[in-house]
Amino acid sequence: MFDLKNKTAIISGGSKGIGKAIAFKFAEAGANVVICSRKKDNLDNAIEEARLSGFNIIGFECNTGNIESINNVVTNTIKQFNKVDILVNNAAANPYYGPILNSEDSHWEKIWDINVKGYFNFAKACSASMENQKSGKIINVASIAAKTPLDGLGVYNISKAAVVMLTKVLAKEMAISNIQVNTLAPGLIKTDFSKALWENESVYSQIIKSIPQGRMGEPEDISGMALYLASDASDFITGSMFTVDGGITT
Repeated sequence: MFDLKNKTAIISGGSKGIGKAIAFKFAEAGANVVICSRKKDNLDNAIEEARLSGFNIIGFECNTGNIESINNVVTNTIKQFNKVDILVNNAAANPYYGPILNSEDSHWEKIWDINVKGYFNFAKACSASMENQKSGKIINVASIAAKTPLDGLGVYNISKAAVVMLTKVLAKEMAISNIQVNTLAPGLIKTDFSKALWENESVYSQIIKSIPQGRMGEPEDISGMALYLASDASDFITGSMFTVDGGITT
């Protein structure tokens, strides 16, 4: 049920952290894996790491806030593998930390363009391939910030809540084509994105106290649920959110 052989997956933000862990898990399950990222150096490093692990992963540079860049990734993926079966919308941005009333239009625009519109544009770009084959999986990576506001991340929190509703709308509209759309909501995961939290010892100790399992998550903790949502095991699940947070929002 968890075999992805002959499946083709695109993972945005796939060169580091959660995206890379998901890419490696999908490759291990037999999928053709395409990762994309803004930075070529990060792509090259991830692809080489995959090769050393015995996985063949390819990558394309992509700014997920730019629709032409997104379309280029999807077009090249279809040229190489003839189809797209799985999309993981994982790339995210958060250029501002602080009270929401001090945020500026530029902060809103960048976060919205990447975290919400980028997810929609990627789903739209992949939709024709999925609809033609009457099957597909779209996994939108949100956050526990979608359901409980994290301090200093007001605009980011709102964008992740929007991802949850985008998932529900797409799930309802694409169900007729046998395409399942679900949300992954990670908790506090040890990645470069969250480095400001876990590098500060006093902040880190407070975080650990708030997590019932007594630790921050690792990117690999998210990859298993992503595999489930990408596989045939989840064929009758759509429009749902799956929280992976060590119990912090329990």
